[in-house]
Amino acid sequence: MSTGFEARKTLDLSAERSHSGASKAGAVWIDGVNPVTRILLALLLSVPLFASIDVTSGLVAIGLQLLCIPLTGLRLGTVLRRLALLLVIAPVAGVSMLLYAAPGGQVFFSFGFAHISEASIQLAIAVSIRVVALGLPTILLFARTDPTELADALAQVAHLPSRFVLGVLAGTRMLGLFLDDWRTMSLARRARGVGDRGALRRFFTMSFVLLVFAVRRGTKLALAMEARGFGSDIPRTWSRPSRLSGRDAIALAGGAAIMALSIAAAVLFGTFRFVWS
Repeated sequence: MSTGFEARKTLDLSAERSHSGASKAGAVWIDGVNPVTRILLALLLSVPLFASIDVTSGLVAIGLQLLCIPLTGLRLGTVLRRLALLLVIAPVAGVSMLLYAAPGGQVFFSFGFAHISEASIQLAIAVSIRVVALGLPTILLFARTDPTELADALAQVAHLPSRFVLGVLAGTRMLGLFLDDWRTMSLARRARGVGDRGALRRFFTMSFVLLVFAVRRGTKLALAMEARGFGSDIPRTWSRPSRLSGRDAIALAGGAAIMALSIAAAVLFGTFRFVWS
């Protein structure tokens, strides 16, 4: 009983912290868009970009998406910091195109199968921009998404099985506790004088301990959720209704407009080229 109560209390406290944090952050326009609509919007802002590999459509898409930052409640600096990893990965993705794409125009370097030409340079730049354009919508749309609201939407709007949705929600709630455990272990090791040497060995040791914590906590949480009837096949009720509104239609229309303008700009400037061409 105490095990189930502790796991239940942990889950409830993490949910309360998330809701209180969201309310303090203040409501912005994107908060009124249903999480399921945000998933569809992320696909709408990503899939059309796979039709062509060119610089123009990617830059236009990024520019138009950056103009929507005030609607998301994020600061430009915050968006740029979260884009830092993509900005590092993007050139790496373009290197393969730079070296192994079909040569075209003037050839600047050639060694074996590797050729650097005008066409491969343009393709490498386009691919790098594509990586940023594909990752930016996820940052803008889901930075303020509460896991509980997402679970409510997936169950009520997308009609996914409640057992699957609640299991994913419970696992998501545990991530914050794992971060707390990692910080606590780091402080404990440093207090014992063993936290400043052997960084690689310390990482694997703490990772194993965290894995043990995860298995134990997951077992307790599973027992607590089963005891509360989360695994039942009986249709569930939801305390927080999740519905679609006119704002969802506006968001989808805006995403379609961004993609239409991006592709139209590429066609207008003559840079549009199908992926298989």
